[in-house]
Amino acid sequence: MKIVIAGGTGFVGKALTKLLQEKRHEIIILTRNKSGRVNDIQYVQWLQHGARPEQLLDAVDAFVNLAGISLNNGRWTQKQKKAIYTSRMDATLEIIRIMEHLTSKPKVLVNASAVGIYPTSTTDIYTEDSTDYATDFLGTTVQDWERHAKRAEKLGVRVALARFGVILGRNSGALPSMLLPYKLHIGGTIGSGEQWLSWVHVEDVARAIYFAMTNDDMKGPFNVTAPNATRMKDFGKAIANVMGRRHWMPVPSVAMRLALGEQSMLVLEGQHVLPTVLEKHHFTFKFPHLKEALKDLSHINGQ
Repeated sequence: MKIVIAGGTGFVGKALTKLLQEKRHEIIILTRNKSGRVNDIQYVQWLQHGARPEQLLDAVDAFVNLAGISLNNGRWTQKQKKAIYTSRMDATLEIIRIMEHLTSKPKVLVNASAVGIYPTSTTDIYTEDSTDYATDFLGTTVQDWERHAKRAEKLGVRVALARFGVILGRNSGALPSMLLPYKLHIGGTIGSGEQWLSWVHVEDVARAIYFAMTNDDMKGPFNVTAPNATRMKDFGKAIANVMGRRHWMPVPSVAMRLALGEQSMLVLEGQHVLPTVLEKHHFTFKFPHLKEALKDLSHINGQ
């Protein structure tokens, strides 16, 4: 297949690109830099004055949209929240514009989304059938993001919305900052510890995106979370166990809010989210359990 990736040089994009290369697909990455070819990957300029990426995208089979400023990239000031929001909307609307100008339309658009679309709760469990959506900044951002992506359906393109949980990776994502206190022997429960963490290994994220891309029945939202969510206190204990460290120094909620502001909700609040659609379609997680995922990512096998 010929696959176009927006956000292909980011955390998830790199993992997906690696998987697609292993499967010998033709990869095109949209970039703000000049167009060119590097290591069998075609880079096509977009979102720059005068750029016309549609002229270099003939006979594309699939689009994957992962573009957007990271939620973890700085304190959520009003300026930063605007940048988070507009980076996602601008990229998605540009993909729709590109598709409109293509003579041959792609079969599918897999668009990134997030479990932040669901309200935070310590008791409720959310699936793709849940219709109770969050009304805070993250919730409204995700809803608008999905709404813009679904415009591709009017072009005859199948749209799959990948609602990512907390993605764990070796050098990027949430995990490195979570491991650091334990490396310094000061790890402990963050906040109440009762908040849910719907986590997922980055390798399973890439595999889930590819699964949605290649399965014609995958349409609409699908949660990309491991089937075994955990509460934050148990997540910390699992890290301590894998790393052979103590789990003893709690981090009060007020300290996190002072340090991170509104962004603190990413660790102080959470949702229990199940990957019902993926399981219904018989997707097999490589890392369904937290301890195995942490061992793989930390390279510390109980030492």
